[in-house]
Amino acid sequence: QVQLVESGGGLVQPGGSLRLSCAASGSIYSINTMGWYRQAPGKQRELVAAITIVGITNYADSVKGRFTISRDNAKKVVYLQMNSLKPEDTAVYYCNAQGVRSSYGYENAAWGQGTQVTVSS
Repeated sequence: QVQLVESGGGLVQPGGSLRLSCAASGSIYSINTMGWYRQAPGKQRELVAAITIVGITNYADSVKGRFTISRDNAKKVVYLQMNSLKPEDTAVYYCNAQGVRSSYGYENAAWGQGTQVTVSS
């Protein structure tokens, strides 16, 4: 089974930067789309950014121009560079993988355990 492990969360002041990483493991052949979602207290989980295997990206309007998603297909890693962070970016950030082909078969979607990002002075 595919496992996704996030890292890079933490506490940062408004205007600061953080870089999240998510590594996929589990005898993976390919992952169609990798992305980041977030969930703030009392709110629904929402898409932050996603990137396809050929590099097509999609961003939530609230993060356009501030966040950049990238991936290393060979290493099966996706990154989220977050700049100009705002208090409203505070949430648990979840890594997501869709269309995963591995030695275990095909999985529609897999999720990481989440990493906390807190933007506060």
